[in-house]
Parts: sequence; C-alpha cells; structure tokens
Amino acid sequence: MAGRLDGKVAVVTGGASGIGEGTVRRFVEEGASVVVGDIQDGPGEALVAGLGAATRFVHTDVTSEDDIAALVDTAASEFGRLDVMFNNAGILGVIGPIAETPTDGWDHTVAVLMRSVFLGIKHAARVMEPQGSGAIISTSSTAGILGGLGPHCYTACKHAVIGLTKSAASELAASGIRVNAISPGSTVTAMTSQVITGDHTATERTTEAIAAGSALGKAGLPIDIANAALFLASDESGYVTGHTLVVDAGQTTMAGIARFHKQASGVVYEAGRRS
Repeated sequence: MAGRLDGKVAVVTGGASGIGEGTVRRFVEEGASVVVGDIQDGPGEALVAGLGAATRFVHTDVTSEDDIAALVDTAASEFGRLDVMFNNAGILGVIGPIAETPTDGWDHTVAVLMRSVFLGIKHAARVMEPQGSGAIISTSSTAGILGGLGPHCYTACKHAVIGLTKSAASELAASGIRVNAISPGSTVTAMTSQVITGDHTATERTTEAIAAGSALGKAGLPIDIANAALFLASDESGYVTGHTLVVDAGQTTMAGIARFHKQASGVVYEAGRRS
C-alpha cells in the first residue's frame, strides 16, 4: 500500500544518518514532504539532494530551542503545515560507573536525549494545535523499558522520554494531536557499531553480532524502526496515543525463554522434584 503519507509534512531530527535517514527515505517513499534536521551538514545535504524537491535540510543543534523552532518553522513556511514530528536525534552520551560520572557530561547527555524531545514536542504543538491535528513521535529505547541495557544517563533519559510521551499525550489529545514513542532494540547503526565493535563503520560485524543474540535470529535494521514510525505517523494509528511501540525482537519480554523451553518437559514441584 503506497501513499500512506500522501500530502503530509514531517520533520525528522537526527535525519542525516541511521534510523533517522531510514525514516526520511521511508516517509518520502510514502508521499510525505520531509524537513531533515541534523548537525551533520554533509550527509544531510547529500540526502536531500538525492531525494529531491520533497525534502529540505536545516542545520539543527537539537539542544538549542532557537534551532528547533527554526526547524519547525521551515516545515510550515516551505510546505504549509506540520503533520508529523519525529524527535529522533540522539547520542550514547556519558558512560561509566555512577560514582565516576562527570556532571558536565551528564548535563550534555540530558540536553541531547531529553531536552531535545521536550523542545520538539513544544514547538510541534505550537504549530499543530491551531491545525487541530498532528502526530508526534519520539525515540526511546529498550533501555527506557529495563535497567542494565545502557549507560546510566542514557537509561534515565530514555525512561523520561516515555514519561513525557504519556504526559504530553494526555494534554494534546484534546487538540487532535497524537503523541507516541518507539523503543528500538539493538539496531545496526554507526553508533551501535561503535559500541559493539569499537569501529563505527563495522556494520557487517555489528549485524552478525546482533543477529547472534536475537530471538528471531536476525538483526534490527533502520528500516524496521522506520516502518514503526511510518505506522505511528500515518492515519492507520489514528486510535493510538500515549503508547510506546517496542521494536526489539522480543528482547524486553523473552530473556532466557528460548533456553528454558528447550529443557525437558514435565512439571517441577517443590525442592526441584520433577514429574
């Protein structure tokens, strides 16, 4: 089914690479006009040059309110409206033991991963409320579902994204605006490659490593997250708001289950006695 976003205008932050780039391509394929916000000027400009007149690139530091406001205003001025805001930009941020975590690193990570989402929702709502419609999507993580899947600050921020999604959804529903989040599991991107292999370009090794640990036997790819974003951006999800769509091959629901089910059948009673 093509044209699922025909006539819609979207903004995607962190849209020059990884999940963001995959989503920009998917949105355009489905008929949307897309404004790409990113600090990576070269990749961003190359992306929109390849996709053509339906796209624009705006240099955007997502920690800057002026930059986010200008990004949203570009969508409204260039394409006449804003239907979809995808707050996707992110970094791994500060890492290490909690007792050794530098406060300035913590603050910068919060600015990129949490403040940016607040700013994106704020300025999208500014344009969407007079329209009486819109879809806001933010990228959380499986680290926003469980502890121990990411660094402390990253985990805290991704949990906060889910909380803000629910809170904003409860306010903006009255204006016809849906607010949802996506929690990707391990997905093959440059950032993930850096974490897994120490080399941001080693996507083939990263793909193999993620697939080896996946219950489905395959790695998550940017297109998998882009398809989730497409659903939440489209009218197909018109009855969905305040929801976090987890796209993780069962990572957050099936820990150890494959091993357990391969054990001998029967009933285990007290003291380990088996029937």
